[in-house]
Amino acid sequence: MKSILITFDQAYYERIIALLDRMNCRGFTYLDRVQGRGSKTGEPHYGSHAWPSMCSAIITVVEDTKVDPLLDTLHKMDLETEQLGLRAFVWGIERTI
Repeated sequence: MKSILITFDQAYYERIIALLDRMNCRGFTYLDRVQGRGSKTGEPHYGSHAWPSMCSAIITVVEDTKVDPLLDTLHKMDLETEQLGLRAFVWGIERTI
C-alpha cells in the first residue's frame, strides 16, 4: 500500500474528491487550510493580504495499482491550470491498524 499526500489550491477541492470517488479511493484525511509555496513555480498560498489564496491537502492510502493512474490524472489537472498549484507525494506504508 502507498500513501499519497496531495496539496492543492482550494479551487481544486471538488475535482479531487470526484477523482477519488471515481477511482474508488474511499478513505482519506482532508486538511482544509494549509499554507505554503511551491519549490519551483507558482504563487505562495499564505492566506494573507499580499498572498490571499489558500491551499488544502488530502492524505489517502491506496493499493499500489491505483498510484500511477491517480498521479497521472492529478498531473493532467495541474497542467491545465498550473498557476493554481497542485502537487502529490507518494511513500510506502509498512503497517496499518
